[in-house]
Amino acid sequence: MLGHTSGAQTGGTILSPVKAIRRFTVRTVLPAPLEALGELALNLRWSWHTPTKGLFQSLDPAVWAQVGGDPVALLGALGPDRLAALADDQDVVRRVADAERDLRTYLEGERWYQKASAESREGGLPAAIAYFSPEFGITAVLPQYSGGLGILAGDHLKAASDLGVPIVGVGLLYRSGYFAQSLSRDGWQEERYPVLDPNGLPISVLREASGEALKVQVGLPGGRHLVAQVWKAQVGRVPLLLLDSDVEDNELAEREVTDRLYGGGSEHRLLQEMLLGVGGVRALRAFSRLTGAPAPEVFHTNEGHAGFLGVERIRELTAEAGLSFDEAVEAARSATLFTTHTPVPAGIDRFSRDLVAQHFGGDNASPGVAVERVLALGAEDYEGGEPNVFNMAVMGFRLSQRANGVSELHGHVAREMFAKLWPGFDEPEVPIGYITNGVHAPTWVAPEVFDLGEREAGGQSTDDSTDVSRWEAIHRLSDGDLWAVRGVLRARLVEDARRRVRRSWVQRGASGAELRWVDQVLDPEVLTVGFARRVPSYKRLTLMLRDPQRLTALLLHPERPIQLVIAGKAHPADDGGKKLIQELVRFADRHDVRHRILFLPNYDIEMAQSLYPGCDVWLNNPLRPLEACGTSGMKAALNGCLNLSVLDGWWDEMYDGHNGWAIPTADGVTDPDRRDDLEARALYDLLENTVAQLFYDRDSDGHPARWIQMVRHTLQTLGPKVSATRMVRDYVLGLYAPAATASRALDGGYEGAKELAEWKAKIRAAWSSVRVDHVESSGVADAPEVGSTLELRAFVSLGDLEPEDVDVQVVHGRADEQDRITESSTVSLRHDEAYEGGRHRYLGEVKLDRSGPFGYTARVVPAHRLITGPGELGLAALPSDGAVMDSGVLR
Repeated sequence: MLGHTSGAQTGGTILSPVKAIRRFTVRTVLPAPLEALGELALNLRWSWHTPTKGLFQSLDPAVWAQVGGDPVALLGALGPDRLAALADDQDVVRRVADAERDLRTYLEGERWYQKASAESREGGLPAAIAYFSPEFGITAVLPQYSGGLGILAGDHLKAASDLGVPIVGVGLLYRSGYFAQSLSRDGWQEERYPVLDPNGLPISVLREASGEALKVQVGLPGGRHLVAQVWKAQVGRVPLLLLDSDVEDNELAEREVTDRLYGGGSEHRLLQEMLLGVGGVRALRAFSRLTGAPAPEVFHTNEGHAGFLGVERIRELTAEAGLSFDEAVEAARSATLFTTHTPVPAGIDRFSRDLVAQHFGGDNASPGVAVERVLALGAEDYEGGEPNVFNMAVMGFRLSQRANGVSELHGHVAREMFAKLWPGFDEPEVPIGYITNGVHAPTWVAPEVFDLGEREAGGQSTDDSTDVSRWEAIHRLSDGDLWAVRGVLRARLVEDARRRVRRSWVQRGASGAELRWVDQVLDPEVLTVGFARRVPSYKRLTLMLRDPQRLTALLLHPERPIQLVIAGKAHPADDGGKKLIQELVRFADRHDVRHRILFLPNYDIEMAQSLYPGCDVWLNNPLRPLEACGTSGMKAALNGCLNLSVLDGWWDEMYDGHNGWAIPTADGVTDPDRRDDLEARALYDLLENTVAQLFYDRDSDGHPARWIQMVRHTLQTLGPKVSATRMVRDYVLGLYAPAATASRALDGGYEGAKELAEWKAKIRAAWSSVRVDHVESSGVADAPEVGSTLELRAFVSLGDLEPEDVDVQVVHGRADEQDRITESSTVSLRHDEAYEGGRHRYLGEVKLDRSGPFGYTARVVPAHRLITGPGELGLAALPSDGAVMDSGVLR
C-alpha cells in the first residue's frame, strides 16, 4: 500500500519522494443509503442549486472548504468510516432522498420548452439543438473556460436546462484547462498549468454497448488520424460532450492537441478546431446512436472556432445522401446559426490558406468535398481582404443562414465589420441581427438576494429568473432590510479578499511577519468598486491610473473614501496585457494605499461569486464600441450593485439614467492619450462628486436612502432583462425555431436543397447581366411637401433571369451632404411590362412622410421563397456611379 509520508529511510539513507509515472483518481464506493450522492455530484445542477450544494457542505463543512466546494472531491475525501456514519444518520439519508427526488422532478417534469413546443406550429420546435463552443464555464471545479465566451456558454446551457430546451453542448476537454495565475514579487503575471485528472472531475466516460470508451477520429495528412475519447458532463437536463485527445491511440503530438485552452501555435489551434467541429459532429452522431437521443435539427456555433462543423455536415450529406457540394451547403446552412462575439478583427481566428489546404486536401480529402471548395468558404475574397488567409468568421457566416451579435450595439459593429461580405447593402440591411447576452441568475445571485425577492413574492421559488413578480417584490422591502443584505455581502467580500491577498503575498515570497497589514485590507463600511475581466488593451485596466494623485485622493478621502477590488488575466502570450497588470499591482503595493486597492490573482468563477455581490459599484471603461456585451456588469446588477460604465455593450441599451451612471466618452478625439485623459477625468469626477456623495449621504436611520432607491430600481428593471432565460427564449423563438422550419423545408428527399442550389447557381451565372438602366419619377411638384407621393418607373435588364427571380426595390431615406442615403427604407416595385432582350419595367410609389433632404435609388436583388432575405447571396445591382438625375430621370 502506498503511504503518504514525505520520505522514507532505508539503510540510513534519506530518500526523496518518488515521482509517479502516472496519476489517476480512485473514486469512492458509496454505502447503499447514500448512493444517490453519486448522481447528485455528477449532475452539475448542484453548482447553481443552493439546497443541493448545502447538502454536500453539511456532510463535513471543514472538508468541503478544503476541497474547494467540489462534491466529487468531497466524497473521495470523506473516507469509509465517515461515510458509514453518515449512512447510519437517518436525517442525512432522508435529506439525500429528498434531494434525489427533487432532481428527478427537475429532470423529468414538463417545463417552458415542452409547453411552447406543444403550442407551436409548423411541426413544433426543434427536437434537439447542438451548441458548439471552444470553452464552457459551468463551475470552478470544471476549469474549461478562460473568460466571457466560456461563461456565456455555461450560462446558456444552464438556462436551457431550466427552460427544458433540448440542447446538447459540444466542446473539448483540456487537460490543463486555461491557466492558474499568480504574481511574481514585482507584480508580473506568472502562469502554471495544473494537470487535471478527468476521473477526478464531475464527468463520466461515454461507453459503447461493449463497455469500451466511445471514441471518434478525424483524418489528418499523411494517412494519420486524430482520435478523441468522449466524456460527458451533465448540466442539469443538458448533456455536454467533451472530446479528449489524450488517449493511447494517438502519437504524442496528437495526444497534446487538447492540452490547454487557446495554447500552442497556428497548426495546434487548427487541429483543436478541426477536432471541435468535425469530431464534435461525429461525437453527436455517436451519442444519438448510443442513447436514442434525437439527432439535432439545429446547429449553433458559438464564435468561429467550431466552424468546421459545417464542413463535416457537408461531407455527411455528400457521402450519405448523395447530394452535390452546393446542395449539401444549402441543406447544412439552413439549420445553422452563427454567433459572433468579437468587435475587433484581432479576435478572429485566421489560418494560412496553405495550412488549411494541407489538412483538408491531399490524401485527407473527402470525396465530394474538394479542398478548393473548402478554401473558398473562408476566403477573404473581398476588397481589403488577404488572399492567403482562411478566415474562420467568414466561413461561419457563409455556412450559416442566420447570424447574430450579442448586444444591440454589437449588432451594428458586426454589420460594419463584415459588410464587405454583402456589397450593395447598407449596414442596417446586412443580415446579422442581435440577441443581447444574459446571465444565469441562480449561478450569480447571492442566496440572500434571492431570498429577499422570494420572501416578498410569497415564497414561490422558480427557476425562471425572468419572473417579473420576483423582482417587482423588491419594492416592498424596507430600506433597512435591503441595506442590511448589502452589508452582509460587502463584509463577505472583505473576508474573502483578505484571504486571497494573504495567499497571493505568500506565493510572492512574503513571510508571515510581513503580512500583519493584510488584516486591515478593505473596510466593510467603505464604498467598494469592482473591476474584473480579461486584460486586452481595449478594456483599459489602467485607465483609473491616468492621474495617480487624484486616484490616491479618492482612495484616502477622509469622509468619503472608496476602495477598489480588481482582478483579471492577460493571455499568456500578451506581454502588453501583463505590463498593464504589473503597472496596476505596483500601484496597489504602495504602503499608503494597499489597504484600499487590491489586485486579486487567478480570477475565476469561485472568486466572481463573492466579488459581484460584494461590490457597491461595478466599473467598466472599455474603448467604445469595442465591448461586445460585457456580462460581468449584468451579474453585479442582479446583486444590487450599480454600474458605472462607458455606454458600450449591453449597458448602451439598458442604461436608463436611474440604474447607475454612464461615463462620458470622447468619441471624436483621435489621439488615444488625449482620449484616455478626458475619459479618466470624467471617471474621477463621477466617483468623487456623484457616486461617493450619494453613497455616504445617510438619513436619520443611517441609511443612504437615495442610493437604496437606485439599487431597488436596478433590481426591479434589470432583473428580468439581463437574465439568461430571457436570452435563451430569444434564441429559441427568434433563431432556433426559424432554423428548424427552414431546414425541414429543404429536407424530405432534399428536394428543397436541390432547388435552392440550382436557383443560386443560375442567379450567380446570370448576375453580371443584371442592371438598372434608368428610373423615372413623377407626381411631386418642384417643391415637394410632406404627404406627397413620388411615383416611380424603373427600367431594368435581367438577362436570362425571370421577374420571379428578383425583387426590384426603391431604397429611400434621408440624404446627407454626400448624397448618401441614411435611415433607409425599401419599397418593392411591381412588374408592369416585359420587353425584348430581357428588359422590364417596374412601377411603384413612395410616400414622402417626413421633411428634410430626401434621396432615393433603385436596385435589383435576388428573391426566392427559401432564402431568409435579399442579402443572403450578397448580390445587388445598382445604378452606375456615373448616373445623374435630370428632370426626374436617372440617366
